[in-house]
Amino acid sequence: MTPSTDTDTGLPLDMIIFGGVGDLAMRKLLPALYMAHMHGNLPASTRIISTGRQDFDRAAYLAQVEEQSRSFIAKENFNEKSWDGFLRLLEYVRLDVQAAPDFSALAKAAHPGAQRVFYLATAPALFTTICDKLAESGLVDQNARVVLEKPLGRDLESAVEINEAVGKHFAESQIYRIDHYLGKETVQNLMVLRFGNSILEPLWRAPNISSVQITVAEEVGVGSRAGFYDSTGAMRDMVQNHLLQLLCIVAMEPPTSLSPDAVRDEKLKVLRSLRRFGLADIARDTVRGQYAHGVSGNQEVVGYHEERNVPPDSKTETFVALRAHIDTWRWSKVPFYLRTGKRMQRRSSKIVVEFANPPFPLFPDMPGGVANRLVIELQPEEAIKLQIMAKQPGSGMQMQQVALNLDLQSAFQQRRAEAYERLLIDVVRGRLTHFMRRDELEAAWAWADPIIEGWNTLGEKPHAYPAGSWGPAESFALLARDGFAWVE
Repeated sequence: MTPSTDTDTGLPLDMIIFGGVGDLAMRKLLPALYMAHMHGNLPASTRIISTGRQDFDRAAYLAQVEEQSRSFIAKENFNEKSWDGFLRLLEYVRLDVQAAPDFSALAKAAHPGAQRVFYLATAPALFTTICDKLAESGLVDQNARVVLEKPLGRDLESAVEINEAVGKHFAESQIYRIDHYLGKETVQNLMVLRFGNSILEPLWRAPNISSVQITVAEEVGVGSRAGFYDSTGAMRDMVQNHLLQLLCIVAMEPPTSLSPDAVRDEKLKVLRSLRRFGLADIARDTVRGQYAHGVSGNQEVVGYHEERNVPPDSKTETFVALRAHIDTWRWSKVPFYLRTGKRMQRRSSKIVVEFANPPFPLFPDMPGGVANRLVIELQPEEAIKLQIMAKQPGSGMQMQQVALNLDLQSAFQQRRAEAYERLLIDVVRGRLTHFMRRDELEAAWAWADPIIEGWNTLGEKPHAYPAGSWGPAESFALLARDGFAWVE
């Protein structure tokens, strides 16, 4: 799913990370950049400049990287010589974006004539200030690129404001709105699965498909993110971006090419075809949950209300399940069930495409349920399984479901890059396909906003579910009344 041409400028690279001492930078960005460096995927003249409020000199910053970031690199990928070479790329500039920031030190540290990538690993409220100051300091030119971390706003209005503010200084072709799910190997492989195999495309529509499930389940709770999470919730944090992007790839029409705009045009059509929810639809077709005390990973854990920095009367959802419809000929009357939650039974992200059962029950002993499923597992393992019916050995025609299993990790022996590594390389090489365009983002918010507003109007508390479970009972009832069940 990579465009045939890159827009690599051939210039030296300055990768400038705002929030360079933060959790995201230490856990994800720096390990990803180390892997890209080790495998020769960064320009030879690369520098990584981290900014933060801490009063570090370069030695103190490198000590922080050694302490906080090195442990997130798998042992089999770690090489002392490569690590030493990577550390030589790092620099640190003290810069407090929240306190009348002075960008003169950053402008002095940046190399004249370099291609600059600004990674904004900060709160979205700071994006406007950062971009304004970058432009005032003369750091934005036609070769500059800016990476915006999610969540981009908390509703359509704030998303438009951010897009307008960033768009004053950066052209749309310079803006990379990152969603790390689009960097996962299996998600990108879904495009090849759909459009590179003639066996599936004729079946990829109603009435051949009876339903689609998309699940992103997390075993962890809110942890140190409780303060942020309580003002956000699962709908804004996961559904509006990650799950809708997965839905788009499943449901989109074949693009005319693999160019960024051709792919994103088709995703936009899906978002605009999503049926809007009224109050009655919200009450019937959505389920909000909030985890309570329970057992997770063989350990007793507290409920959401007992988490630090969570108000005791909070109505913030940690779980969402809903039934969506796409009003197009291809997907007429096919329900899309979306589900995400924290403190679920285990970490699991998957897409389940359920095919319609045979129209006539030729085999009376055929087990009940769905005969054929395509299960695309995104994490923790990456695999594609086609479940079909087969005859059991012996006399008679007893049947059971078996899986044709493509284990991607055993099928391809070469190293598999992590999502952030792959996406950062795309930014450096100017590949926009796996990043959201402005109209995509705003269309997603236009669909999600009425649901959030409807929950506020209804004023109902989220349904409690024990930590370590698969969510509230109401989410199972959501599918059961249509004759389906979540595939665990």
